[in-house]
Amino acid sequence: MDEKKYSEELFRNIKAFAFDVDGVLTNGGIFADLDGELFRTFDSKDGFGLRMASMGGYPLAIITGGRSESIRKRFLTCGVRAEDVYLGSRDKMEDFTDFCSKYGLKACEVMYFGDDLPDLPVMLECGCGVAPADAVPEVLEKADYVSPYPGGRGCVRHTVETVMKLHGKWQLDVALYKKNF
Repeated sequence: MDEKKYSEELFRNIKAFAFDVDGVLTNGGIFADLDGELFRTFDSKDGFGLRMASMGGYPLAIITGGRSESIRKRFLTCGVRAEDVYLGSRDKMEDFTDFCSKYGLKACEVMYFGDDLPDLPVMLECGCGVAPADAVPEVLEKADYVSPYPGGRGCVRHTVETVMKLHGKWQLDVALYKKNF
């Protein structure tokens, strides 16, 4: 089946987005200082994609095994509500279910982005499991959609933008952007 049609079929019913962090919104690299503080780099275009989704009315969740408060702070600047950032997640399905429940969403209405084994339970339950191009083989095999872009290098932006364009919501409202960000 043609990739564009395949994507449109999968993306049509999406009402919310949920994301792993390391390997999805980052390239997976983590720097550590001598005190053990961990640092990640994020793609600004992926972040802007999250802001557009937030302004478009899509609920957003971050579900990560990472525990650093810097993760929460980063995604607050992208329109993710503090209570929708799940740090230290060891059972991502539990956190995904909580997120869906908060917004009255069915699992099939949420697109989840993951790249490694802890993401598989959610990817198999959600409406569309998305893997970056450089995800581990087991995830690539089970993903509903594999982005042509790697983690931390446009996977999120490209896929969110594609969904929003399909829904007719990919337009920047400068006044709203200025008010929210």
